[in-house]
Parts: sequence; structure tokens; C-alpha cells
Amino acid sequence: MSANVARPVVRQVKPLLSLDKEEARKRALNLYKAWYRQIPYIVRDNTIPKSVAQCRAKLREEFEKHRNLTDIRVIDMLVIKGQMELKSCANKWSQSCHVMNFFKESYEPKPKDFLSKFMEGRV
Repeated sequence: MSANVARPVVRQVKPLLSLDKEEARKRALNLYKAWYRQIPYIVRDNTIPKSVAQCRAKLREEFEKHRNLTDIRVIDMLVIKGQMELKSCANKWSQSCHVMNFFKESYEPKPKDFLSKFMEGRV
């Protein structure tokens, strides 16, 4: 009877790119460095109302947002998406409005009291 007892099943998943967490970290840092080097050219080629420093600050914010990820497959997928975005921006396949989509405001809670709403212009 004990042979039929349900045991937890551990599935071995195939990695996307990285074999371990250190390799995924190196890929993410290389992507960050590539974006960092490419930003002056992106700002120059696209007519966006942002400075190089503002773009680099947004780049850091985006990478910091995903700092606590531990799943190697998720990190690899984000790196792949980041590489595709970088390639489209570097080759000028993205228009200025697509580049500006990176600058959408981060989530900020809406004000709840009257004075804060008034200062925001929401009344």
C-alpha cells in the first residue's frame, strides 16, 4: 500500500539561456551595460523630450524593479525581451512614441483627501 502513496513530483525544466543564477546575473548586467552605452544615440536619433541622464535614471529604475527575481527562466525571458527592445531602438525600428512608452509613470496611489486631490488638479 505504501507504494501507491502520492509523492511530490519535481519537474526538471529546460533552461532558456542560463544554466545557473550567476550566468543569468551576468547576462542581465551585460544587457544593462549595452542599454547604458546606447542611450545617448537613442536620445540623439529620436526626438524625445528627455535628457541622457533622465533616460539612464529610467533604465536603472526598470532594472531595479526586477532586482529580486530568483527564477532563472523569468530572468532569461526578461533579458531576451530587453535585447529585442534594444535592437529595435538601436536600428531605429521604434518610433519616438514607442521610445516614450518607456517613460510611462510608475504606479503612484491616487490621493484620497480633498487637499491632495485639489493640488493634483483632480477635483
